[in-house]
Amino acid sequence: MDKVSTGLQVIRYTEDRKPQWDQFLAASNMDSILLYRSFMDYHKDRFTDFSVMVLSDNEVVAVFPANVVDTVLHSHQGLTFGGLILRSWEKTASTLRILHDLLAFLQEQGITEIRWKQSPVFYFNRPSDAVEYGIFLAGGTLSRMDLAYAVDPKHLESQKIQERRRRAIKKARQQQVVVAESEGFDSFWNEVLSPNLMQRFGVNPVHSLEEIKRLAADNPGKIRQFTATLNGEVLAGATMFVSGTVAHAQYISASDLGRDNGAIDLLFYELITNYFAGYQLFDFGIANEEQGRKINKGLMDWKEGFSSLPYAHRFYTIPTSGYPAILHAL
Repeated sequence: MDKVSTGLQVIRYTEDRKPQWDQFLAASNMDSILLYRSFMDYHKDRFTDFSVMVLSDNEVVAVFPANVVDTVLHSHQGLTFGGLILRSWEKTASTLRILHDLLAFLQEQGITEIRWKQSPVFYFNRPSDAVEYGIFLAGGTLSRMDLAYAVDPKHLESQKIQERRRRAIKKARQQQVVVAESEGFDSFWNEVLSPNLMQRFGVNPVHSLEEIKRLAADNPGKIRQFTATLNGEVLAGATMFVSGTVAHAQYISASDLGRDNGAIDLLFYELITNYFAGYQLFDFGIANEEQGRKINKGLMDWKEGFSSLPYAHRFYTIPTSGYPAILHAL
């Protein structure tokens, strides 16, 4: 079936459009540090970028961060989440037209399917399920689901914090554990995070120390490091990625002592109730393993101990050939 004209223009992102991409994100329905080119492009040598922009009368109305592998388009594999980012006021009909044109363009480019990572709903300024409805119309199928845990800092005190967490916080305070924002990342990376990941999983952090330093420098105020220390020794830490309304704990790690004496619990209590108390949500990240098929019960219990609730993080497989059915619904 021939593509129905909607008056939209779909193009591949090129580096000369970086200001246009970033300016659009700042006013979009999801302002996240992950989606800005200054963040995405640090690992551009690892992926074949195939990000897409949708324009109307030369004005950006949507972006889709992506990379390509053979004939499959991926919601950018270097990012935790993504999907189609729209203007915050986009209506259902225009959203469906944008998705229709995106799929039609990709099919013209030889892309047969999309592996789509939909962002958790709490990252959207004005949550809407119009995109997921369009995915359904196009014949998309749910291929994976993780659970991301998040808590509203304003309600933490009025909700029940797990008693074990309360005891751990009290213990850390009695031992005079100090929670503070760090000027750099070296101590946490070298003394806690990297050794823990290597010992427990045989891997290094996704971001090297030099990469996280560069990303922090390129995104002032958006990547912040916090630690819990005792007598100058780093016992626990959290590297925070800060978006417009959400504070996300990207890296969480503690030494054996930091877990035993409650340093990690005090750290997160202070992050939620003090440093990020004014944010709409504090995002702990997921507690899943094996492509969403298994829950790490210990991690889930710890995150829920701070009254966090689970939110679906959905992954779809979408055939680009399904685009005609989208406009048929209108």
